[in-house]
Amino acid sequence: MPSTIRNSLLWIFDAFEREPTYIHKRMFGSDAAYIDGLLCLIAADRDAPWNGLLVCTSQDRHAALIDEMPALRPHPVLGKWLYVPEADPAFEDVVERMTALVLARDPRVGVEPKPRRRGKKSTLPNT
Repeated sequence: MPSTIRNSLLWIFDAFEREPTYIHKRMFGSDAAYIDGLLCLIAADRDAPWNGLLVCTSQDRHAALIDEMPALRPHPVLGKWLYVPEADPAFEDVVERMTALVLARDPRVGVEPKPRRRGKKSTLPNT
């Protein structure tokens, strides 16, 4: 049964509404934004540490993004991505900057989504 609770942070993705390659998907009880087929941002409004903006990037790009936006930090559970909690005073500024970087196709933001695994075929012989 689908959830009837709307994510209070969906406004973050308003910046992408005119972007023809933008795709919105639900992910882990949160909402994800894809641009040009890359997973870029996740807006999560659940309990900490799942309340804020997750920036999908590789660890080798963390330092450059943190230098530019010091409120970003590695996510405490998904350390491969950066995070700014909604409670951070810089939250809205980081959201504005990150959506602009995504729209500018900044190479520091976005990861190839892993292909979905199909159900395994049984290795048991038919009887």
